[in-house]
Amino acid sequence: MLQPILWFLLAALHALPAFALFRPSNLTSLYGITPDNPLFLLMQHRAALFLAVFLACLWAAFDPSSRRLAVVVTAVSMIAFIVLYFAKGSPPALKQIAMADLIGVPVLALAAWLAFRPA
Repeated sequence: MLQPILWFLLAALHALPAFALFRPSNLTSLYGITPDNPLFLLMQHRAALFLAVFLACLWAAFDPSSRRLAVVVTAVSMIAFIVLYFAKGSPPALKQIAMADLIGVPVLALAAWLAFRPA
């Protein structure tokens, strides 16, 4: 029962940025980018990628055979952002996002351990 809970937590972490695909005004509130900014399209695409991570986490909650791939997908998303965030000097505007990912790392680590442990 622990594994589905972990995957639901990880899905929840990715829900808000994924939802921005369907409600682009969230991009302005989340990232401060207005629709007239050329980066707005790129951020919408980023929201679509978050939707993929969200769906992978939901799938992993129900299908144990998908958990290893979901670990890889989720880890690439979360760890890459954390590394880039710190490499670029920890921009204050992105601190909340980095903190959310940092909080999610132990959840992901436990999910990864459970997914990859020997049977």
